[in-house]
Amino acid sequence: LSIVACGPSEAEIAATKAKATADSLAAVAAMEITYTVDATNSKVMWAGTMVGVYTHTGTLNIVEGSIMTKGGQLTGGSFVVDMTTMAPSDTNYNTTDHTKDGLVGHLSSAEFFDVAGNPKAMLKITGVTGNTATADLTIRGKTNPENITDIVITPGEGGLMKATGKLVFDRQKYGVAWKATMKDMVLQDNIELTVELVGKAQ
Repeated sequence: LSIVACGPSEAEIAATKAKATADSLAAVAAMEITYTVDATNSKVMWAGTMVGVYTHTGTLNIVEGSIMTKGGQLTGGSFVVDMTTMAPSDTNYNTTDHTKDGLVGHLSSAEFFDVAGNPKAMLKITGVTGNTATADLTIRGKTNPENITDIVITPGEGGLMKATGKLVFDRQKYGVAWKATMKDMVLQDNIELTVELVGKAQ
């Protein structure tokens, strides 16, 4: 008497598992995810340089936003910044004629960011290629196209994600300038931004 087994061979089982794994990875790669920005743990860091003197740096708080990804790559998104939360972080100040409060007051004035009239700034992504994106940046009610570079998307546990990127904009395009030309020439036109966003999958 002989007994013949009629089940799949080990090779067939291995091939089935490999296909299931490949299908699962393909599904993840094609998955589109929208993340809600966690305003508490997200921020924008800024830097502006006085020509030949020093660089002022600081942070701004994010009010709200969302980020879209597909297969772990950025595909779109937008966020809003609260300009009233401007906070210097460098040490290039003194206690008499150049204080942190004085700088914030100057940058918030109508000559520069006009925070009273325009308390929020906004950025909306319009296209993505690799780790670079194009976006519409709105400051002082003026909108211009800008480029975001060095984009990195880092997935985390529990549906969390961190996104970082850099943006350099010409302040003159947004009317951010001293009225006196000689004063205005002291400050470089380019303002550097580094964005750090933490999001949770919807």
